Amino acid sequence: MARFDYSRAFTFQRGEPGNTFLPLTEALQRDPSCVKFWQEQIHSAFVYPGNDLDSVQRLARILNAGNAGETYQISSGRADLAVSGQLNGFCGVMTGVRVTGINCKSNRNLVPNTGKGNAINIISLGDGAVFLKLEYKGVPVFLSTSGEIIDIDAELTSQNFDVREHFLSAVPLVLYIKWAFAETCWNAPEMNACLVIDDPLLKPTHGFVDFEKLLSLMKRHNFSTNIAFIPWNWRRSAPEVVRLFRENPERYSLSVHGCDHTRAEFGDSSKQRLYWKAQQATERMNRHRSMTGIHHDPIMVFPQGIFSEAAMSALRHTNLIGAVNNDVVTADPYPRAITISDVWDIAVMGYSFPLFTRRYPWEGIENFAFDALLGKPAIAVIHHDYCSDHCVRLINFIKQLNALPCAPTWRNLGEVVRRSCRQREISPGAIEVEMYGTELRIENRSGQSNRFLIRRRECEPSTIQRICTDAHEIAWRHVNECITFEIDLNPSESRVIKIKFHDFVGKERNGDNLPYRFKAMLRRYLCEMRDNYVAPMRCRFAGSR
Repeated sequence: MARFDYSRAFTFQRGEPGNTFLPLTEALQRDPSCVKFWQEQIHSAFVYPGNDLDSVQRLARILNAGNAGETYQISSGRADLAVSGQLNGFCGVMTGVRVTGINCKSNRNLVPNTGKGNAINIISLGDGAVFLKLEYKGVPVFLSTSGEIIDIDAELTSQNFDVREHFLSAVPLVLYIKWAFAETCWNAPEMNACLVIDDPLLKPTHGFVDFEKLLSLMKRHNFSTNIAFIPWNWRRSAPEVVRLFRENPERYSLSVHGCDHTRAEFGDSSKQRLYWKAQQATERMNRHRSMTGIHHDPIMVFPQGIFSEAAMSALRHTNLIGAVNNDVVTADPYPRAITISDVWDIAVMGYSFPLFTRRYPWEGIENFAFDALLGKPAIAVIHHDYCSDHCVRLINFIKQLNALPCAPTWRNLGEVVRRSCRQREISPGAIEVEMYGTELRIENRSGQSNRFLIRRRECEPSTIQRICTDAHEIAWRHVNECITFEIDLNPSESRVIKIKFHDFVGKERNGDNLPYRFKAMLRRYLCEMRDNYVAPMRCRFAGSR
């Protein structure tokens, strides 16, 4: 049993409820003084079982005045889970989320009697509940029927966390903690979102993407799109598409998608080579801006999702402010271990450069909702072929995302990264903030002046040149592997804080040889031929069968 004194909440864990929580209920029934302590000192309790099914059934009956737990079923195979749509104050952004095809092998399904007792189903499985709220002698008790609680220190066994594989071991406890410790938990000030489409040139159409039609859909269904733009294409943007981007910066934006987009170009082990490639990519994007007037978001999106530790180390010395990627584990022969807690954070901070995760729509709205529950931004990614059905699948996904109880604010990708932080009030007028990207947009949303105490994890403070706003430098210090600094903001005031790192020190790898440049050009044209001709022909052929 572990007690969280500052919130007066209990979690009963490890072992059977018959060995922990049941004796407590028996003591409460025998001794009125225990009842007084229970009611005055305990905020709530979270209980989950081991393998003792009988004790869980007895406990459910006691908590629900003899009405809950008439049957206790073992569910197997695949089934659908549903989060209650009536408990917005508890379930938050997960309210009403349904998960189909969950593997329910060995999951316990507690089935209360309909209409009896005080049990409230929070997560249902068929006609029963796998997570429910009861009340015992005036104190809320949350009972999870899953015998497991996720170990967030465990190493991630895939390239990103999928809540569908851990729903019952993760979601009930996170929901409970966010509710029980609402006043002390870290929270994201807002939920931001952006759709990223990888690879397209800025031509009227690229594969199945029609930029003018896509703009019309963005305005009609309220979303924004970032094009992960290949810098090699910097001289090839069509004037009519450039006009769309310049006239609609709240809808369209660009990020940096590699440099030449050759296979695994940022999976190299040479920091010198990678720094030069990143600088070349930035120079090309700057030339594109000079020619077109389109400002790009200083965000790196790795080609094929492949990156190395050396790449992350090199990027910190550039003007980029973060990386966005599907995969979180490097392509190195012996990659760094990434834990579940690393990917539950707003960005993965174990590397030298912040890594923000993104997902495909087919990973399910439940993954986007759970990310939002953790405070992560909703960054979705598609390729042009996802629009092959005239964007029907895409718009259905956008509607689902916008229908979440905490609807996202759609922004360009740069602003999504700048605004990604978590905060908590530690005293009146003092707010603690954790920063992730190398730039942070901080806003005082209150009606009074506030002091913001900002920290960011940093193991190599010697690489920092300065921390500043547009107006002045900020004094900072390094404490416990974090840099810390403070800033005062008046009501409704907003500032952008920037961390500048020293230039890369080392011999740079300058230039690419002629065979490499020819292969890069050939790859780009062949990929465009595939996207613009081969893919549409396959689609038409498949539709005619």
